[in-house]
Amino acid sequence: MSWIRERQLSFLERLTANILKAGPMPKHVAFIMDGNRRFAQKAHVERQEGHSQGFEKLAETLRWCLNLGIHEVTVYAFSIENFKRSKEEVDGLMELARQKFSRLLTEQENLEKHGVCIRVLGDLTLLPADLQQLIAKSVVATKAHNKCFLNVCFAYTSRYEIANAVKEMAWGVEQGLIKSSDVSEVLLSECLYSSNSPNPDLLIRTSGEVRLSDFLLWQTSYSCLVFQSVLWPEYSFWNLCEAVLQYQLSYPSLQKARDLHREDQALQQMEADRSCVAELLQHRGNGEPMDAQSRQKELLNYTASREERVHCFLNTLQHKRDTFFSDLSSQAVVA
Repeated sequence: MSWIRERQLSFLERLTANILKAGPMPKHVAFIMDGNRRFAQKAHVERQEGHSQGFEKLAETLRWCLNLGIHEVTVYAFSIENFKRSKEEVDGLMELARQKFSRLLTEQENLEKHGVCIRVLGDLTLLPADLQQLIAKSVVATKAHNKCFLNVCFAYTSRYEIANAVKEMAWGVEQGLIKSSDVSEVLLSECLYSSNSPNPDLLIRTSGEVRLSDFLLWQTSYSCLVFQSVLWPEYSFWNLCEAVLQYQLSYPSLQKARDLHREDQALQQMEADRSCVAELLQHRGNGEPMDAQSRQKELLNYTASREERVHCFLNTLQHKRDTFFSDLSSQAVVA
């Protein structure tokens, strides 16, 4: 089964897509693909077959997203919590992942045609070594593609991701790349696994469960959340259209909340910079008050130096992550 199913929409589907695209469209959609096991029970098939049907539905859904002009998709493929399931089921999911990432490596021409960049978000060190290498090869092979993006959250939970981001900032301070005063909400966002992506506009969970299950908790604070009762392997184009319509109905309030949050972040950063400058001047000062123009100049200089520090730190962090994938990919070639 291909990662992107080659199928054209019907006339009615195309008509509906064009009507929807006349309104505000989500650029990034996240899916909690829930219900594979219940589908297997309902269809009287093995659990593994339910998971396989779930992957086929993902391939079909990616095609629908492209048809709707949605160019970034993030999916919750395997939670760290899933390791607590039976050994048989976990081993089956690892084998399914091996098959699908191996298949991806044979579909380079199709992925290049669509410009699909595959990113895998999570702690790959928790996975079997051979699967780590397959994933790394897939990520490196599609890294230069930039028309559309598929983020696969594998060996992932949001709390683990946030804790890892805090560790990355602490590492930056220890290395002297940034100062402790540079740590902020914005910087933490830039240290998440998902830092190369905008936050999701729309998050969809299937199967009727109304919870996020530790998925993108930080990133979806200002996203439209849609919970649908359909089981994931039974998901349809019309289910996706319904979710997009709910996003469009919520768009004005969502956009207002996002704008207010961005303004609040900017004000918080400005106040933090002013506080740091005041402290520096106090330590440096000779007791004479500084005029407003000189204080403003000091503030601008401090802000520029902070931004430069943060920029260099984030470049170093990205290089560290890129090196992790490229080293794993090279090991796979040697093997």
